[in-house]
Amino acid sequence: MNLPNKLTTFRVVLIPFFVFFLMTGVAGAASKWVALGLFIVASLTDFLDGYIARKNNLVTNFGKFMDPLADKLLVSAAMICFVELHRMPAWIVLIIIAREFFISGFRLVAAEQGIVIAAGWWGKFKTAFQMFMVIFMIVESALKDQEITLTGLTIAADVLMYISLALTLISMVDYVAKNKAVLKEQK
Repeated sequence: MNLPNKLTTFRVVLIPFFVFFLMTGVAGAASKWVALGLFIVASLTDFLDGYIARKNNLVTNFGKFMDPLADKLLVSAAMICFVELHRMPAWIVLIIIAREFFISGFRLVAAEQGIVIAAGWWGKFKTAFQMFMVIFMIVESALKDQEITLTGLTIAADVLMYISLALTLISMVDYVAKNKAVLKEQK
């Protein structure tokens, strides 16, 4: 369990705390700001774990598998909360989460064949845009709770949502196209 893998695990551990503060209002007006802080810390661990792993040659199969899974769990948890908060349409969240299940299944099939599929650039762009979208939506929600509305912020969050949706589909096609041999029957 090297440092990058510990950071990935830490990101997963932060998810229930993030959801708790985003959804409960337990800390009053500060709840969503606490959730924002937790989300940003979790998002930064995504950058740090990969950077440290590559720089120090600490790339592991655990990291290749868990890092993208941790990202999916974090962003999916946020988007499900946004459906509950009436901020994101369920159909967009469903498409994004369905892609995540598909790619996870695809990776499992590849793993059975001894192939480990690391995150590609389209997937990394998708994750980055999704994380920025979540940050914008949390800020928007926190300000709304304080009866402050910033139309530009709402528009930016919506634009990020649709870019994230497009990148979700593009990255799925990219994964399959680059690894189509995984889908061929083994004899």
